[in-house]
Amino acid sequence: MEGNSNASGGKCPFMHGSNTETNQSVMDWWPNALNLDILHQHDTKVNPLGKDFNYQKALKSLDVEALKKDVTSLMTDSQDWWPADWGHYGGLMIRMAWHAAGSYRIADGRGGGGTGNQRFAPLNSWPDNVSLDKARRLLWPIKKKYGNKVSWADLIILAGTIAYESMGLKTYGFAFGREDIWAPEKDVYWGAEKEWLAPSDGRYDDVSKPETMENPLAAVQMGLIYVNPEGVNGSPDPIKTGAQVRETFKRMAMNDEETVALTAGGHTVGKAHGNGDASILGPNPESAPVEEQGFGWSNPTRSGVGRDTVTSGIEGAWTTYPTKWDNGYFHMLFNHEWELRKSPAGAHQWEPVSIKEDDMPVDVEDMTTRYNPIMTDADMAMKMDPIYKEISLKFKDDFEAFSDAFARAWFKLTHRDMGPKDRWFGPDVPVEDLIWQDPIPKGKSDYNVEAVKAKIADSGLTISELVSTAWDSARTFRGSDFRGGANGARIRLAPQKDWAGNEPEKLSKVLSVLEPIAADFSISVADTIVLAGNVGVEKAIRNAGMDVKVAFAPGRGDASQDMTDTDSFAPLEPLADGFRNWQKKDYVVSPEEMLLDRAQLMELTAPEMTVLIGGMRVMGTNYGGTKHGVFTNNVGALTNDFFVNLTDMAYKWKPADNWVYEIVDRKSGTVKWTATRIDLVFGSNSILRSYAEVYAQDDSKEKFVNDFVNAWVKVMNADRFDLA
Repeated sequence: MEGNSNASGGKCPFMHGSNTETNQSVMDWWPNALNLDILHQHDTKVNPLGKDFNYQKALKSLDVEALKKDVTSLMTDSQDWWPADWGHYGGLMIRMAWHAAGSYRIADGRGGGGTGNQRFAPLNSWPDNVSLDKARRLLWPIKKKYGNKVSWADLIILAGTIAYESMGLKTYGFAFGREDIWAPEKDVYWGAEKEWLAPSDGRYDDVSKPETMENPLAAVQMGLIYVNPEGVNGSPDPIKTGAQVRETFKRMAMNDEETVALTAGGHTVGKAHGNGDASILGPNPESAPVEEQGFGWSNPTRSGVGRDTVTSGIEGAWTTYPTKWDNGYFHMLFNHEWELRKSPAGAHQWEPVSIKEDDMPVDVEDMTTRYNPIMTDADMAMKMDPIYKEISLKFKDDFEAFSDAFARAWFKLTHRDMGPKDRWFGPDVPVEDLIWQDPIPKGKSDYNVEAVKAKIADSGLTISELVSTAWDSARTFRGSDFRGGANGARIRLAPQKDWAGNEPEKLSKVLSVLEPIAADFSISVADTIVLAGNVGVEKAIRNAGMDVKVAFAPGRGDASQDMTDTDSFAPLEPLADGFRNWQKKDYVVSPEEMLLDRAQLMELTAPEMTVLIGGMRVMGTNYGGTKHGVFTNNVGALTNDFFVNLTDMAYKWKPADNWVYEIVDRKSGTVKWTATRIDLVFGSNSILRSYAEVYAQDDSKEKFVNDFVNAWVKVMNADRFDLA
């Protein structure tokens, strides 16, 4: 018979893809299921450069000076399809770089410009990022020319830095080393809102108290980088806006002086765009039709460029000479009285009550026409907030101090998420070590490792003490901004030595034994702590009847208290650690979700997370020595017993108290073990159970040990960028 019944009936003969409205995902059907996607998001399969590509090696062949020259030329060239304001792309490129870097927040280290994430949703389509699609496309010929020798992430930040230099600022420096991602970042929580620019009240316990903003968020509304430029929820009030500015910049690890410098420096050049009706703009890049080819926000009635540009809705420049680095911002702010007015787009903005025509900035297209300068509500806070005002007046009277403060703050803004200097490349990397870089001196590497291990093994410390101390030292590592980790041995310094999750009393005991050993061999405490963990793991392996060596790379150094910014380290404190079956208190988020967050920050895969949990349990490393999840009669031996007993159908499971469960023998009814939700999720979640079953198999005893050792070494070396 000819034809197809479905096709003849007018139906599509093909299976619809996952992007269709009719094909729901697993999470759509079961929204309360544990979503493991964040552990799989940057799978090597999505990377077109291949698993063998090494960006740090590629950078060594980059002609940095030629690249900088090309980017400098771009600032005033290529004016055809997207003409620049006043013939200079500086303001646009700075905004692009700023909005890439400015999404960073210190609470979890996520966001920032270190991954090139601005190329993807949601950032490429945020309301605050209107027209930045054009900035990236202007850079494309340069990216095409230099190829894989420079990442998009580096190029975006470099463009902003070169823009400032081309307008007269002496910058503090620049480092290459940001490696691109190739898919949207699913791990970043940008807020619970379901619409862009929804009122910010939902982010606060009390919107009048900025410190009550939900963690880890830093921006006041969904789709904004920082604060609403028109005021809190669009209602102008510079004092209230100033309080929000202070909190949001604090959540980026910026102090008041850095905040003033960045605000003023960002508005010394360029302009805001609101000369038109924002409501008629076309869809954002992610929603635009295919013929737009990645562009968004098209203007259907006007040119959309020059004086017709609409982005924030606020319209005007802040200074008389918006393509020149000068002190015009502060002089404009303090030498005039300001009043609220509306932009052509209807946005609240501040304009001078009176001003000489010569002090007005000229039109972006017509040098003979001048318009009023403007200030946003945040700008007015620099004049009306008492603390900001004092700093602003200092900068007004000392241009060199302002320029230096801004250059340093810009450098910090654009490099905060890059991690230690071992990841940095290029001739413009500053020599000075800055405290926010978490500096660590180089450690000794030419010593007798086996002799140190023997001394540790004879120290009297238990497997649990050895392993848990090394784990606690290393688990602070965050792949989001490359902070934390075992290198530096900051677990012995404030604030880490006093963190509840590090069991201070036990930690003090272990360090009192390990520190003299380190001194005897003239090596770092950091190396000694990691070696101690390895000794504990190797003992546990031997107790399981096998003999496997744990790889070790010497050379860690010890940071001092003076090298440690205690305030900025506070957000690294773990509030929960599922690997040690511990939570500081009950949270709205489930324990298993907090485990996934910790694992993802540590750059662990789901199988690595699974095998580490199983090994940590049987070695008896639970916080406080609890027995939850210790499904073995041979504690201290690195066996696969956790998985064997978790999947054994001789038992059933029932809730006991809070997040604790009892594992009951089906025949006798006696309680065999206790467990937490963290333990049982490896049997209840279908994906995690599939991993647990692999390790529970009779033929997986050696595989379990080898996989555990590999995952353990990965955690211990996560911050060893010098090994790359």
